[in-house]
This record gives sequence, C-alpha cells and structure tokens, in this order.
Amino acid sequence: MANNNLSVVDMVAKEAQRLAHEKISFIGSIDRQYDDSFKYQAGRGPNGQTLRIRKPNQYTRTKGSRVMDVQDQNEATQSITVATHDHVDMRFNSQELIQSVNSGAAFDDLSKNYIEPAVAVLCSGIEADFLAYATKATYQVAGTAGTAITNLTVPGAARAKINQQLAPKDGRAIQMDSVTMGGLVNGMAAYFNPSNAVSEQYREGLIARTAMADYYENERVWTQTNGSDVTGNTDADALVTDGGTTIDMHTLIPVANQAVGEVFTIAGVYDVHPETKSAYAHLKQFTITEIGATTTTIAPAIVLTGARRNVGSSTGAVLATTDFNAKAVVFIGLASTSYVQSLMYHKEAFQFITADLPMMDDAHKCVIKRKDNLSLRVWLASDIRNDELLMRIDTLYGMAALRPEWACRMIGAAN
Repeated sequence: MANNNLSVVDMVAKEAQRLAHEKISFIGSIDRQYDDSFKYQAGRGPNGQTLRIRKPNQYTRTKGSRVMDVQDQNEATQSITVATHDHVDMRFNSQELIQSVNSGAAFDDLSKNYIEPAVAVLCSGIEADFLAYATKATYQVAGTAGTAITNLTVPGAARAKINQQLAPKDGRAIQMDSVTMGGLVNGMAAYFNPSNAVSEQYREGLIARTAMADYYENERVWTQTNGSDVTGNTDADALVTDGGTTIDMHTLIPVANQAVGEVFTIAGVYDVHPETKSAYAHLKQFTITEIGATTTTIAPAIVLTGARRNVGSSTGAVLATTDFNAKAVVFIGLASTSYVQSLMYHKEAFQFITADLPMMDDAHKCVIKRKDNLSLRVWLASDIRNDELLMRIDTLYGMAALRPEWACRMIGAAN
C-alpha cells in the first residue's frame, strides 16, 4: 500500500506539473526563476525570505571634453519576497485512487475529474493576481479610451513605447481578453496565421505571432475602473522631490476620487530617452500605486537629474521641482468608467519566482516536482476514520515588476 501511495503521489505531481505548464499563459511567457536558496532550512524557515535583484548601472556622457568626469556607481536594486503560499485541497476514496496506479484509463479519469480542475483553479488564481499586479505596475498606456482595438495601430503604438524605453526586440508578448482579440482578429485576419512556435504550441491561449509579439488570449486580463475625477491640477505646492514617488493633487482631485492603477499625465512634463535624455513628443505617463490622506504615491519615481533622469521639458531641459506645481493633470479614460487593460511586455519586465516548500518529517507520501522553474509540492495523507486519502497541491512564490518600462497597457472600448 505504501509503495502504491508513493507511486500515486509521484504520478499526480508529474501530471500537475504538466497541466500547470499548459495553463499559465502569462506566467509562462515571462522570466521565471527557481532559487534553491529559498528551500527550508532549520532555524530559518521557508517563508518571507527576500531576494535582491540588481539593475544595471546608468551613466551620463561627457561631451566635447577630454577631461574625465568620474561617476560613482549608482546601482539600483529591487527586493522580491517569496512568501505567498497558495494551495488546492481534495479528498479521494482510497480504492479509487490506488486503482489508478495500475490502470491508465483510471488515471486519465482521475486527472480529468480531479487533478485538472484543481490545477486549473490554482493556476488561474495565481495568474489573475500576477496579471493585476503587473498591469497596475505598468505606467505606459497606448490607445484611445473608448475606441475599440480593431487593427494593429494600438499594438504598434505599444511596441513603440517599449522600444523607446530600450526593451530588447525579442521575447515580447501580448495578453488580451477574447472580446478584444476577436475584434482585432476580425479586422486583421491575414496577420493572424497559425503560429509555428513549436515550443509554445501547447500553451493555452496562444493565437499567433505578429507585430513582434506572441498574442495570447487570456480572460484573466485586468480591468481598470477609473475614479470619479479625471481632470484637475496638482496642488500649488505639489511636494515633488528629485527621485520621489509622491505628489500632492488632493485639493482639486480629492483622494477619495482617485483609484489605484489609474494613469495620468502632467502638463509640461515630457518623457525622455533613457540614454540621450532628449525629449520625446509625448508627456510622461504615471500610474497611481497608493493613495494616502493627502498625497498620492505614483510610479515611476520622478527623477529630475543624473543618469536615471526620466523626465524633462518639451526641449529636454532639466525640470525643477517647482515645475510640477499647479499643473494640469489629465487621466486616461472617462470618470467612473471601466476599461480592460490588455498588456504588451518583454519577458524580463516582470519576474515570477517559486521555491520549494518544506518536506515535513512525518510526510512520508510527499513529493516536490519542478518544471520550467515552477515548483509544486503534492502531499498525500490518510483519513483512517473515513477510509479516505487527503491530498493537497501547494506552491510558494513571489513576484516583481523589475522593468515596468518594458511593458505597455493597451486600452480600447469601455466595458
């Protein structure tokens, strides 16, 4: 019996990994990492451990002079905490489960009736949470709110935005709900031929590759609902600081009327090329990440000077903190209106990290399986009173938006 149970656990774990690999269209298309440094260690515990990710340095150019202008290293870091523990739990009649070891047909039924629905709900919940997190962290938006996406104009504009932020040309994808995808495919059918990406052919939702991106149909795409106020001004003293992430605009745009995830622009504040610092033709876009009593936390940080400067005037000149005072603020979309947020991104814009959960001392029927840097634990235990076997499928993970400038939302018709 013990050997049979172990065989069942191993088979279930392999099947769960196979199904998970198929169902994570977003997580499967971004940078995934498995780090054994997060494994359980006595006295330290498995949860809440943090990995620090380093971002490349940025420098400024010395022009027209042979005299050195030595620059200090200014390496930015970001922390990822691997502490989210999700699982799905089920029970089986012991005879039904043990028979599946020796019968392929029985195991197929077991997978169809139990394992696949369990893995589907686990993956769907994690993917929805990650998509919402990633989209909220993305501050660039392409498209016109209220106008349906029916051709490649909006994806092309999104591609241009991440190109302007120097994202690599490979490894790009788009997550789009089926209504938006249906309108786009109907309008551009010739561009959506079957994909020949063999390595991705079994991933759910993959439609085609065109316009430098893999297109995925995903009903878990996040929907943004705007606050009840979408126009106004920053305060007379907007309280902006160099490198800061807060701005004050509560006098004319009350905090109660704002919403996390909204994207807005500020008059006179332009986006700049990350290296040359020349101004682009469009205003810098910001997203609300947190709402305080009077101030609003935004992304990206407003960097006015140095190698990481990300804003400027229309001519590319350096802005002062006072240039943010009493300036017109315009949000994308209408007040109190919801818009599906399709997402274009490079795979390294976001990162998903899984780690092994501990193998308990008394867990004799417990296995961990890893595939494509996704770690799942399957644990089987008996219920002697009811002659049942209890099973749980667990995963421990963390997520981060490492380079949100390499992503862009696409907005279309209102819901």
